[in-house]
Amino acid sequence: QVQLVESGGGLVQAGGSLRLSCAASGRTISNYAMGWSRQAPGKEREFVATITWGGGITRYADSVKGRFTISRDNAKNTVYLQMNTLKPEDTAVYYCAARGGRYVYTKHREYDYWGQGTQVTVSS
Repeated sequence: QVQLVESGGGLVQAGGSLRLSCAASGRTISNYAMGWSRQAPGKEREFVATITWGGGITRYADSVKGRFTISRDNAKNTVYLQMNTLKPEDTAVYYCAARGGRYVYTKHREYDYWGQGTQVTVSS
């Protein structure tokens, strides 16, 4: 079992940047693919980004590609989401997720463990 805790969310103006962190406990994340998803009020949760077990492959939703970067530091048992050039439509609760496996997981339903989420609000 893996426990995930997100942090780093907040209020930012359009065009600004935030870096989200996801700290894992219970298990090391070395053998887990990690991902981020988000959910805006009244909308379904959507995939944002993923990084494979070894960190060699990343995938992004079209809406964030070129602006967001996912990374991981297995020694710190932490995954990050660097968000640049934020837009109001990025406003959502952002969730960290983990999936044991060595594949590329680009759907939120594929993940086994989830954090509680951190709110990101981007003002116009």
